Amino acid sequence: MSDANHPTPHRQRPHPGPMGGPFLEFDLGREIQQLRQEHTWSTGRNSRTLVKHGGFRIVLMALKAGTLIQEHKADGRISIQTVAGRITIRASERTFVLPAGSLLALDRATVHDVEALKESAILLMIAQPEEIQGRQAER
Repeated sequence: MSDANHPTPHRQRPHPGPMGGPFLEFDLGREIQQLRQEHTWSTGRNSRTLVKHGGFRIVLMALKAGTLIQEHKADGRISIQTVAGRITIRASERTFVLPAGSLLALDRATVHDVEALKESAILLMIAQPEEIQGRQAER
């Protein structure tokens, strides 16, 4: 746990910006560079939520070559855009190879995994269904 006397700089970003508003603008190259400089990068991956509007999220994720994100699923529909590098996604008994500039959309609850074939950065966009948003607001 951190406090004013014992900060944990490897977990905090110097100027966390707003995640919601009428407009948000990002320099993805700079954001990726920052992710790669943080302590968490040593685990093989690091991410930052850029946008958070109700049930809509955009997450930037940096992955080291060979990093595998095991099978999982999201409650909402997702899209995955490769910003840099090359990844594979296995879903619905298919393997999708996504070089930089590619985009894949998956329906709700589609089980998938993600593997970085080389050092990569992806944008993950999540649109959660309204019923899920309502349950989260109740917590």
